[in-house]
Amino acid sequence: MYNFITILLILICILIGIVVLVQAPKGGGLAAGMGGTGTTNMFGGVQKASDFLERVTWTLAIAFFVLSILSTAFLESGTATDSTAPATQMEQQLENEGQ
Repeated sequence: MYNFITILLILICILIGIVVLVQAPKGGGLAAGMGGTGTTNMFGGVQKASDFLERVTWTLAIAFFVLSILSTAFLESGTATDSTAPATQMEQQLENEGQ
């Protein structure tokens, strides 16, 4: 289940990146400060498309947040102690060889 949630998180990250890049900038930003031309909307200035993309961005961000928190519930509780297991085994082998 943890792997499935991780794959979903990666897909959501990619989708957020695409949706944010498709949106037209709301303010002048760097282009206005450098004397650039006005912003053009990819969808012909239609406000509904902009609202839709903003809702999609918020929905994806909320889904990312919820899945990030949910992913911790599926972590195995023994993963932190498993990393010390080889060291413990090595110590036991050294003790056995010393006897």
